[in-house]
Amino acid sequence: MSHNVLTILLAGGIGSRLHPLTRDRAKPAVPFGGKYRIIDFTLANCLHSGMHQVLVLTQYKSHSLHKHLRDGWSIFNPELGEYITPVPPQMRKGETWYTGTADAIYQNLFLLERANADTVLILSGDHIYRMDYAAMLKFHNRHEAHVTIACMKVARAEAGQFGIISVADDQRIMAFAEKPASPQSLPSDPEHCLASMGIYIFSKQLLLDTLEADHGLAGSGHDFGNDILPGLIRTHRVCAYPFGVSSGRVSPDNYWRDVGTIDSYYEANMDLIRPVPSLNLYQEDWPIRTYQSQPPPARTVPGASGNEGISINSIIAGGVIIAGGSVQHSLLFPRVYVGDESVVRDSILFERVRIGDNVKLRNCIIDKGVQVPAGETIGLDPGKDRSRFTLSANGIVVVPKNYRFS
Repeated sequence: MSHNVLTILLAGGIGSRLHPLTRDRAKPAVPFGGKYRIIDFTLANCLHSGMHQVLVLTQYKSHSLHKHLRDGWSIFNPELGEYITPVPPQMRKGETWYTGTADAIYQNLFLLERANADTVLILSGDHIYRMDYAAMLKFHNRHEAHVTIACMKVARAEAGQFGIISVADDQRIMAFAEKPASPQSLPSDPEHCLASMGIYIFSKQLLLDTLEADHGLAGSGHDFGNDILPGLIRTHRVCAYPFGVSSGRVSPDNYWRDVGTIDSYYEANMDLIRPVPSLNLYQEDWPIRTYQSQPPPARTVPGASGNEGISINSIIAGGVIIAGGSVQHSLLFPRVYVGDESVVRDSILFERVRIGDNVKLRNCIIDKGVQVPAGETIGLDPGKDRSRFTLSANGIVVVPKNYRFS
């Protein structure tokens, strides 16, 4: 069944609210969880769901994303009709960059037309979750839907950030409102609403016809949530697939995060080091794949002071050395070094960050290649931190890639 499905993964997002983590990379390429990139979660879902014909539409600062796809995801056999293919903007339909989610696909319409598929699965490359798309496809076919939208319950107070759905008893969607000011709550639960996850299944011919028609509409934003879906609900059978139910092969942990801001990104990483993580990375039949270099094992060693290097309730990647320092409730990516008598708390250190001796870090995200000099303090003085770095609404300090201390 999966050979009749073409998957289109939208991965061109600027991620401006994640700046400076997106200063040199697209949002889907931002490192996550001690060893992964954000896009790895969606691609792993494709891998385990049997969706092996994947087009990744890239756009913004895509070099690191293309490199990651080449190094970590060149795993399918083209001779069997399998592929993960990055597709940069080609301006086949005009002289502009992508102007919306629907326009991104419209500009690559020739790839849909030539695809040996009758169904199209549309995904976003910048969310953290696990999901069996094969179960959603079975639902789509069983309900004889023209379009199926994956959905989940969200608190009514947060519903203004999503496309909100109203559903009949047969799972048919009766209304769709994109980021409404007054979202409609669930009939049985006034404190929650049903929200679109930005995951769609279309019949290919309907998608082709709809994108062609939308392109010719004056005033359209060429976006699925704002323009495409509300119209289709009035004329076609559009159904809602409930996320986090028992169908499919993934433990129904109901975990889905849009890591679109520094604070949501930070909290999603910290979710992984809870005593019982909200997202279970250890389900053996659903591993999250990524590109991995070959660093030596992580180790803790005494520093010159005689202090033992220690790690408490943290994720420590390969190649990390904690030499007399203390790492607590933090995530360390590969080849991080923490020096003698330094204390790292509630922080995320990207690859090849080097922490000198007697450094104090708290509530930090430190991007790749930064060398923090001995005696430095970050995350304990908001005024000082704000004068040098990005400080989030919740007080998370972000030190940009390759920052050099004066």
